[in-house]
Amino acid sequence: MSQHRRRVPNRNLPRRRLVVAAVFAVIVALGVGLGVWASGDDGGPAGQAGRQPSAVPSTGRAGSPSPSPTRSYPLSKTPRTIPAVREHTPARGPGWRPAKGERVVVDDAALADEGRLIASELGLSYAGESDEVRTGDVRLALEGGAGGGPESYTLTVRGGRVVISGPGEAGVFYGTRTLKQEVHGGGTAPEGVVHDAPAKPVRGFMLDIARKPFSAAWIEDRVRELGDLKFNELGLHFSDDQGFRIESDTHPEIVSKDHLTKAQVKEIVDLAAARHITVVPEIDSPGHLGAVIDAHPGLQLRNVRGLAARGAVDISQDASAKIVDDLLDEYSGLFPGGSWHLGGDEYQALMVSHPETSYPQLAAAARKAYGSGAGIADLATGWLNDRADTVRTPGRTLRAWNDGFYRGTSVKPAKDLRVAYWTGKEIGARQPVEYLKEGRRLVNYNDEFLYYVLGEPNTFVYPTGQRIYEKWTPRVLRGTTAVPAQYDDQILGGTFAVWCDLANSQTQAQVAAGIRMPLRATAQKLWDAGWPPLTWTQFRALADRLG
Repeated sequence: MSQHRRRVPNRNLPRRRLVVAAVFAVIVALGVGLGVWASGDDGGPAGQAGRQPSAVPSTGRAGSPSPSPTRSYPLSKTPRTIPAVREHTPARGPGWRPAKGERVVVDDAALADEGRLIASELGLSYAGESDEVRTGDVRLALEGGAGGGPESYTLTVRGGRVVISGPGEAGVFYGTRTLKQEVHGGGTAPEGVVHDAPAKPVRGFMLDIARKPFSAAWIEDRVRELGDLKFNELGLHFSDDQGFRIESDTHPEIVSKDHLTKAQVKEIVDLAAARHITVVPEIDSPGHLGAVIDAHPGLQLRNVRGLAARGAVDISQDASAKIVDDLLDEYSGLFPGGSWHLGGDEYQALMVSHPETSYPQLAAAARKAYGSGAGIADLATGWLNDRADTVRTPGRTLRAWNDGFYRGTSVKPAKDLRVAYWTGKEIGARQPVEYLKEGRRLVNYNDEFLYYVLGEPNTFVYPTGQRIYEKWTPRVLRGTTAVPAQYDDQILGGTFAVWCDLANSQTQAQVAAGIRMPLRATAQKLWDAGWPPLTWTQFRALADRLG
């Protein structure tokens, strides 16, 4: 006889279905009133902020324990930061926010500065190197597999913890800047993963302290602001006609009464280095040396009629080269960073209609140095190359203003000189594409967008953040027209510059307020040159919220 019994239809099934449906309706109603609940692992870990106790415990088989349900969170939203993160993968979870007793730990002693800084900013304790992982921790890690350059980073919020990793210390630092903005004002870092890296390697701010002295404290405040916005350069133009603003041991006679001591400069340089900002010094020559000439009038360039050329030294004299090289050598150790600005712009001898006729001594020196066919532009190019030789060290990059590069000379600028492109107003002006076709690398200082000139002399007007945000990209090197996209890789980035032509037009506080939004807009466009994710109104509101 078969051991299988014939299955008898269950006549009570419809009634059971009705009962189950009724129970399900009650559960749904409770869910609507008390929050959505699910038995899964989408929620945070036990004890994490945002976790709710079970309102409707489920039942399983008789005698079997039931899993405790956890809250189901909506997918996280991309964090709002300046500059905006370039990629965010959302996830479900409560995110992370700083709380008393939580720690910052690092996996490498090289990240101690970054760890201490973010710990102090968020009110956490810095626990140093540790392999122990706790709920609530912020962990900083050097990991070469992040898939980007040294300024890239990955920020992961998961399981009640934050991990910021990158192949270099700079990238990890930028990750801490993102976290700081995410949790600003009691906010929460959203669950998920940020992958981020800058579009451009040069993201700078330049300050003219020669025409207008700025206090060390004011400059340090700008360093902190620049660090939070992920800038990586601070240019200091400290020598010009109106003043020489840093203490000098080799030539104390040229230093202005109101100046920075070397100790103050070292503190600025060290503060900047801790925020992965390179301080780029500029002793502009052979023009803009009026403060040096005031103490050494014999170096003054004069034309055939004996009239002085403002700020220009006579480059036919060996003494002119010696004093500038003395200064370059002296400050080379004070500014150990990887970049140096040589100036080279607006040399008065080459801003007249007939240079050789006006300055015969320069024309004669050019022929003596470079042959019968050489002109003053060759002599000026040789001057620039010689100054480059003075400060060139392994790993240091050099730049000069675009109007210090002359067309058609027999003497060519050193191949490693980068072009700081700022204007097209000079005699014989060259379009940016000319430099790019030569293979030069450019840094964008476009005076149409990036020049904040005190007092608005000539045709300058104070730039606005909105205009930079909506109209400028690093490829807009001159005027308002972008160069072809094929040259994008040769454009290393850009620098927003404050020039103090009419020094008393604004106070230090007014300058800080005036450049606040332009700096933020510039930071956004250098981090990601594409169309910004927010409208200007939204961007401005975000800047106001973040402070």
